[in-house]
Amino acid sequence: MKRILVTLATVLAVSSACLAATSDTGYAVLQRYVLGGTGKWDYLTFDDAAQRLYIARADRVMVMDTQNGKLIGEVSGANGAHRVVILPNQHRGYVSNGHANSVTPFDLATLKPLPAIAISGKDPDAMLFDKASARLWTFNGHSNSSTQIDPVTAKETGTLALPGRPEFAVTDDAGHIYVNLEDKSQIAQIDARANKVLATWSLAPCDGPTGLAIDLGHRRLFSVCANQKLVVLDADDGHRVAVLPIGDDPDAAGYDSGASTVYSSNADGTLTVIHQIDADHYIVAANVVTANGARTLAVDANAHRVFLAAPSITASATSSQSGFGVIVVGAKRYLVGCRSDKIKRGDRDE
Repeated sequence: MKRILVTLATVLAVSSACLAATSDTGYAVLQRYVLGGTGKWDYLTFDDAAQRLYIARADRVMVMDTQNGKLIGEVSGANGAHRVVILPNQHRGYVSNGHANSVTPFDLATLKPLPAIAISGKDPDAMLFDKASARLWTFNGHSNSSTQIDPVTAKETGTLALPGRPEFAVTDDAGHIYVNLEDKSQIAQIDARANKVLATWSLAPCDGPTGLAIDLGHRRLFSVCANQKLVVLDADDGHRVAVLPIGDDPDAAGYDSGASTVYSSNADGTLTVIHQIDADHYIVAANVVTANGARTLAVDANAHRVFLAAPSITASATSSQSGFGVIVVGAKRYLVGCRSDKIKRGDRDE
């Protein structure tokens, strides 16, 4: 009992110090870029090398220069666009077409679409490239499955039945893929080389997991859930590490390893910012006011910025320009000094 009390006191002391430090971190909206246009949107993809933001937008992909917020161009020919994956070494991008059961490659230099790759899965939504298997993986919401595509041959090479409706997915690029199962409130762990489900892990008390992010260094998974909770799981054995409060109706999660920060973008017009004290301990550092409907994000881990898309924003207080656009959130400084080697990995509240 004495050891437990000492541990609790240590955690509270460190948490209090970190919470005090959050008051002047300065998390705020740094820029608002109005892009305009009609149509729904989904995932955002940030290309750090090219400083481009790709926005899946129904029948096209919008491409924004992240240095000045200007629209570079658009990739045409999408059909229910959900997710964009960039493969710079192949000079190709790929967009999943939920309404056409296909994936459209496009040239990164010209943004010209190439012939679509038909797949057997229904409603491809989330998509990623996994280095261990050298395959594109789509996660198909209407067939509870995943499809693998060889980007070199531009052909489907395999399918995998999933034990629930897949939402967002991440890879550790070392042989494991993880995907949220929205209707089961679980995560499925996949052996990417063998193309099989290894395990399913409960996300309780999560209800309706959507966005998912991964911390490769600490082997942690971050799932954001419809019931205003973010659940942290161990990526090796699936045990629950922590549960944090977030905003309402999130659709994306992000992780910035350099800033030790986890993000949840919420449709209620907030970005929940969570500081990672260490692998097992987290605190909510801020809830930044963004814009209603800004529920998808992409993280620029080098510049410590977060991009969010919203249906209606105004460029500035003195501007009359408004419409669909991108919000950029950042901070004046980060809580990198809020770590504690006194908090041990085993001292969790479970």
